Amino acid sequence: MNENLQFLRAFLKNPGKVGAIAPSSPELAQIMVSGLEPDRDNIILELGVGTGAITKFIEPILPDGDSYLGLELDPKLHTSLRLAYPNLKIIEGNACDAYKIHKETGLGKVKYLVCCLPFVSLPRHVAEQIYGQIDLFMNDGCTLRLFQYAHGYYLPPALKLRERMRNLYGKSNRSRIVLKNVPPAYTLTWSTI
Repeated sequence: MNENLQFLRAFLKNPGKVGAIAPSSPELAQIMVSGLEPDRDNIILELGVGTGAITKFIEPILPDGDSYLGLELDPKLHTSLRLAYPNLKIIEGNACDAYKIHKETGLGKVKYLVCCLPFVSLPRHVAEQIYGQIDLFMNDGCTLRLFQYAHGYYLPPALKLRERMRNLYGKSNRSRIVLKNVPPAYTLTWSTI
């Protein structure tokens, strides 16, 4: 099935969990993976794999399949992802359980946390649980990269996320605006390495 159509169907079915109407563009995906150098001992964990728009750009920088773990909550998207990326460990799971899921895989330390979750549209209690998971990884020493859409950049949940992260991990490194994305977006990076 066409990636855009698949993504739109998932959005229409559950807009609070999908949070966008189109997959991330190649331009946004390239910035999301820029500078990441995973290996078996320092893996990438991708939260909210979606249709694999960013995974497509992560896969070429992986030395092997044991350098990556992806979590996707939507069962239909997960099934498609397993077919599209048979050499990668992509688990149907909730980001609220990310730390536990990672520990159960036996994979290396999460050095890079690539987060594609729609914090602006998530219920507050769910977002808080995911923040707690992010904190566990950050406390172990990792780099967090996420994106926020330009149209929602000053909405209260987006401001709260950035304020929380700034208070805990310092000021983010924000990319230029990625205009070739629907909608346009920024990437934000924090590191505790």
